[in-house]
Amino acid sequence: MNKIKGKHYDDFNVEVLSDSIKFYLPRVEGYLEVIRDISSKYRGMSLFEFDGYFEGKFEPMKYIRAEIHTSDKDEQGMINFANNIRLRLKQKSLAIEFNNKLILINEN
Repeated sequence: MNKIKGKHYDDFNVEVLSDSIKFYLPRVEGYLEVIRDISSKYRGMSLFEFDGYFEGKFEPMKYIRAEIHTSDKDEQGMINFANNIRLRLKQKSLAIEFNNKLILINEN
């Protein structure tokens, strides 16, 4: 028997994860530990590697985009989490996307 509210059916379950968070991480010393931390906190993650040209540099740097999907995460909490990552990686800035909104976190 199907439930009208839509989360449980006879032969399958549906779960909607409302928040999408993408971390743009430079491949610098310590980034693998950050990836491990993120993956241990969330059930699933996808990784994409790309070349980035940031801060007026002409030579590309390798970056990893770590994307997670979750529910009930607040934006300010994710900004604080990302700032901690920025500090761990000793970066001047770090970018995240929270529900398709790009957020740049910079040092003072």
